[in-house]
Amino acid sequence: MAGADTIERLQLFLGELSPQARGMLIAEFERSLLRGDDLSGADLVLQELRRLARDQREGAPRIGHSARLFFKPLEPFLVDDLGQHRHLGRISRSSLETLWTWIGRDVLPDDAKAVDDIVNAAMLAGDEAKAKYFVRAFQDRVAVVLTDQLRLAEFDDKARRRLLAQIGTQRAGEDIATLKCVLNARDGLSAMAANLPLQVGNLAAKQLDNCKALIEKTSPLTSDVFLYSLLTVMSRLSAPWQLIRLGVKAAGSDTAARVAETPYGVAVTIVLSELERQVAELRDDLRSGRGVAVGALLKTIHDAARGLRTELNMPMDSSWGRALSGLRSQIGDMLRLEIDSMPGRVRRLVKPRAAGEIRPNSTLDPVEVAETESLVPFVGTCRHFAGELAINEMTQRTFSELQQYLDNATRGLLEALRHTGPNERSFRQSQVDTAVRLCATVFGRDYAVQLGKAAGLAAGGDRKAARG
Repeated sequence: MAGADTIERLQLFLGELSPQARGMLIAEFERSLLRGDDLSGADLVLQELRRLARDQREGAPRIGHSARLFFKPLEPFLVDDLGQHRHLGRISRSSLETLWTWIGRDVLPDDAKAVDDIVNAAMLAGDEAKAKYFVRAFQDRVAVVLTDQLRLAEFDDKARRRLLAQIGTQRAGEDIATLKCVLNARDGLSAMAANLPLQVGNLAAKQLDNCKALIEKTSPLTSDVFLYSLLTVMSRLSAPWQLIRLGVKAAGSDTAARVAETPYGVAVTIVLSELERQVAELRDDLRSGRGVAVGALLKTIHDAARGLRTELNMPMDSSWGRALSGLRSQIGDMLRLEIDSMPGRVRRLVKPRAAGEIRPNSTLDPVEVAETESLVPFVGTCRHFAGELAINEMTQRTFSELQQYLDNATRGLLEALRHTGPNERSFRQSQVDTAVRLCATVFGRDYAVQLGKAAGLAAGGDRKAARG
C-alpha cells in the first residue's frame, strides 16, 4: 500500500531528526501556513511532529516488532491522546501496549509467544516478508477469538465485566470492538486506502465523488465497516472537517436534519469528536508550557469550527449545534486565559530591577523564559483567527500593550546593563537576551538585530568601565 509506506517512511525520517532540527522544521512550517503558502503535506508533517514531541515529553508506549506489525491495520484509527475522550471507531495510541499485553496473557498466550519468537528471528535475519506472513495469520486467529468473546459478553453480563477488567484500557469495550472489526475488515480497508491519494487537499467535485464511491464499494452503508471506511478517508484529508461534505452530498442538502437522516450523518459526529480532541490537545499543550506547533493546531481548530458553521446549516438548539457552540466557547475561554496572562509574564521577565533585587551571578529561570517565548508568538497567531473565535478586541489590545511595554522596557534594560556591577551582570544580560528574542517576534528581525547591537555596545561599555 503505497500511501501507508510513504507515511511510514516519513515517520521514520522525522523520528531520526534531532529535537533541535524538528523544532526548526516546525517553526518554518508554522510561518508558511500562517502566511497562507500552499505546502502540500504540511499538515501531515506537523501532525507527526506534534506526536513525536508529545511522545518525547510523556514517554511513548514501548512495543516490539510483533506488536508494531500486528497493530499496523489500526494506524488510520489511532488518536494521540490518553484515552480519556470518546472517539467513534478509534483507539488511543497509548492503549496499544496494554492491548498487546492482554492478547499475550489472556487471548492466545501460546500463539503470541510463538509468533513473537518467529517475528524477532525473521526481523534479525532481514526477512520482513516472513514476519508479516506469521503476523497476518496471528491477526486472523485473534479476530476469531475476539468475535467469540464479544458474542458471549453480549448475553452474559458477568463474562462482559470480566473481559473488560482483563483488557484494562480506559475504554476497553470500545477498544476491543474496534480491534475486532478492523482485523476482520483488514483487507477491504487496505484495498480502499491503496486507492486513495496520500493526502486530499480539498474534498470537493470529482474527488468527493471518488471517495464516496470507494466507501460504498468497501462497505454497505448499514455495516459496522462503514464507520471505518469514513475514518480511512478522514485520515487522508488535509482538513478532516471536510468529511461532513460526504453527508451534505448524500443528503443533497446542507440542512443538518436532512444530513442526519442519511447513514453519512455519522460523519458530522466524527468531525465534532475530532474537533473536541484537538481542543483538548491544544489545552494540554498550553498547560505544559511547551506547546509544539500550536499555531498550526489553532489554525486547524479554527478552520474546522468555521467549516462546520458555514457549510452545514445547524440550528443552535440542535444536538450538533449545541456541541459546536460549546466547543467554540471552550476555545474562546481557553485563549482568553492565555492572552490575559501574557503581558504579566513578559513583565516579570524583562522588568528592570534594582541591584538589591538580584541574587549574585543568577539568571532568569530558563523554563519560565521558554514558556513565555512560546506564548508570545502564539498570541500573535491568535490575531489571525480572532474574528471567528470572538477574541478580536482582546487580542489587539493585548498585543498593543505588549509592544508598548517591550519598547519602553528595553531602554531601561540597556541602561541597566551599561552600568551594572559584576554580581548582577549575568542576570541583566539574560534579561536583555530574552528581550531581544521577544522583540524579534513582536517587532520583527530588523528591530531585534538593532537591539542586539545596542546590547553588545552596552555590555562592552560595562566591561571597559570595569577594566578602568
